[in-house]
Amino acid sequence: QVQLVESGGGLVQAGGSLRLSCAASGRTFSTYRMGWFRQAPGKERELVAAIGGNIGKTYYSDSVKGRFTISRDNAKNTLYLQMDSLKPEDTAVYSCAAGRVAAMARSRYAYDYWGQGTQVTVSS
Repeated sequence: QVQLVESGGGLVQAGGSLRLSCAASGRTFSTYRMGWFRQAPGKERELVAAIGGNIGKTYYSDSVKGRFTISRDNAKNTLYLQMDSLKPEDTAVYSCAAGRVAAMARSRYAYDYWGQGTQVTVSS
């Protein structure tokens, strides 16, 4: 069983930055695929960014490409999402997710463990 705890959300003005962290339990974090998803009110959950285990191939949705950066520190069992140039449409609950297979994946069904989420609100 893997437990995921997100932190770093908050209220920021448009154009600002936030860094989200996701602390994971367990000894095999480095081999897990990891992802950041978000869900805005009335909308479906969507993948924002993903990173594979081990080598760490990355993926970004078109809406955040060039503004967000996903990274992982396997020594600290921690996943990060650096969010720059934030826009009001980035407002959502952001959740991290982990999958037992290392290959990076885009589908939410490829992830086995989920955090509770952290609120990000971007004001205009």
